[in-house]
Amino acid sequence: MAEPKVKYDRQLRIWGDQGQAALEKSNICLLNCGPTGSETLKNLVLGGIGSITVVDGSKVEVGDLGNNFLVDEASLGEPKAKIVCSFLQELNDAVKAKYIEEYPDKLIETNPSFFSQFTLVVATQLVESSMVKLDKICREANVILIFARSYGLAGFVRISLKEHTVIESKPEHFLDDLRLNNPWPELKRFAEGFELNVHDPVAHKHIPYVVILVKMADEWAKSHGGRLPSTREEKKEFKELLKAGMVAPDEDNYKEAMESSFKVFAPRGISSELQLILNDSSVEVDSSSSDFWVLVAALKSLSAIPNQATQVTLKRCSVLGVGVLRVQLNEIWT
Repeated sequence: MAEPKVKYDRQLRIWGDQGQAALEKSNICLLNCGPTGSETLKNLVLGGIGSITVVDGSKVEVGDLGNNFLVDEASLGEPKAKIVCSFLQELNDAVKAKYIEEYPDKLIETNPSFFSQFTLVVATQLVESSMVKLDKICREANVILIFARSYGLAGFVRISLKEHTVIESKPEHFLDDLRLNNPWPELKRFAEGFELNVHDPVAHKHIPYVVILVKMADEWAKSHGGRLPSTREEKKEFKELLKAGMVAPDEDNYKEAMESSFKVFAPRGISSELQLILNDSSVEVDSSSSDFWVLVAALKSLSAIPNQATQVTLKRCSVLGVGVLRVQLNEIWT
C-alpha cells in the first residue's frame, strides 16, 4: 500500500493536510447505486474518504450494463449494492466499505435514526416524498445531505445543511499585512525619516519600497480628501505617479513599489462580510458551539482591546485555524 503522502500527493497540493484529514475521517452513505450514485462515490473513494455504506435493494439487470461501469455481466442477478461496493473497495483498499441490501425509501420510513451515524448522505434518484422526509431527518441529526438526480444528460444537485463553517480554508495566496493603507505610528515615523526627492542617486535607489508606498499614499490621501485610490483610473494614476518618481531605469525599489501598489488599495476598516460573522447570534457560545464559533467569539472579545498582546494572541488563533478570518484579522485595528 502506498504511503498517504505519495498516494494523495496531487490533492494534498489542493486542499492540504487538514482537508485530507477531513476526508479520511468522513463516513459517507450512498442511497441508490445507479450511474449517478456510483460515479459520485467512485470519485470520493479515490480521494481517500474514511468509510462508505451503500444502500440499494435492487439487483443488477441487463440495463445496468450500459450505464454503470461498476457492474459487469458476471454480476447479473446479484445485489447491486454488493457488486458496486466490491468494485469501489478495489479502487482504494484503505477505504472501509460495506453495503445494505434494502430499498432507501423503506429505510427512511422504518429506521430514520440510521442516518445519524454519517458525516454525509448522498441520496440519488429518490422520489420527492422520500426526499422531504430524509431532509428533515438529516437536519435534525445535523448531517450534511446531498440530493442528486439525473435524466440522461440533464439532472440536478441540491445540498441541504444547517450551517457549514470553514476553519482552515487554505487560500490560494496570502496578502502580506504591511498595513500600507493605514500604517502604524512606528512605520509612519520610519517613513518620515526618508526624503523621496533626495539628489543622491545611490540613496534614491535604496529607499525601501514600503516607505515609497507609505509616503506616496499619504500624499495621495491629502489631495483626495483622505481617500486612497479606489477606481481603476485612480489606481492607474497612482502607479503612474510611482513611475514618475524614478530617476533611473534600474531602480528596483520603485519597480517593486509599483508591483506591490495593490496593497495600498485594500479598503480600511472591517469588511461587511467579517462584520456579519462577528455580529451573528452564534457568537453567543455555549457548550454545544462548534470550534469555529468559539474562535469567532474569542476574536470578537479580543478585538475590543487592541493592544500588542491581543494582536499576538489573534495571530496565534489564525495559525491554529480560523482560515476564513485570517486574511482579515488586521482589519480590527484599522
